[in-house]
Amino acid sequence: MSEEKKYWFPAKKYGWGWGMPVTWQGWLVLLVFLAGLTGGALYIDPKVVPLAYLVYVTVLAAAFIGVCYKTGEPPRWRWGDKKP
Repeated sequence: MSEEKKYWFPAKKYGWGWGMPVTWQGWLVLLVFLAGLTGGALYIDPKVVPLAYLVYVTVLAAAFIGVCYKTGEPPRWRWGDKKP
């Protein structure tokens, strides 16, 4: 029996990328990402050391995009629903 793959992040209807999560795992990843942004802003003051905060946010965003790429629908440019 083949099991249908359940994506955590569906593809956007228009454009490239992913939409809002559709599983609890996707929501957890999104909440951890947002908590990381908030916690990083509290721990690394962006006004005092902006470069360190920029590096932190870049690494965090790259990790988030990596999870979306691995667990989401394959990304491609979309133009909405195609009617046959």
